[in-house]
Amino acid sequence: MTRQCELTGKLPLSGQNRSHAENKSKRKFNPNLCNVTLISDALDRSFRLRVSAHALKTVEHRGGLDPFLMKARNEELSERCQKIKRDIKKAKKASSEDATSAPAS
Repeated sequence: MTRQCELTGKLPLSGQNRSHAENKSKRKFNPNLCNVTLISDALDRSFRLRVSAHALKTVEHRGGLDPFLMKARNEELSERCQKIKRDIKKAKKASSEDATSAPAS
């Protein structure tokens, strides 16, 4: 399995170690991935995702998993996260239709 963030699509980068004598050797820069459980408010369920530490900070900054996914582009998200995003959209649409169809008391 590729070391890839499910939310931002970050992948390992390649580069070089440089010694004091400027000798070069190939190396890989891996993203700082964390296994986390994020909760969706719209779906009332939790999801275990493998995300980078940077993406986790962004999720917290935007106010949770639902706002992050709504703002994220589909090209960045994994297939699993795209499905979660579709489910959240359906749940929000259904709840907004229920609120508009309910009579005001």
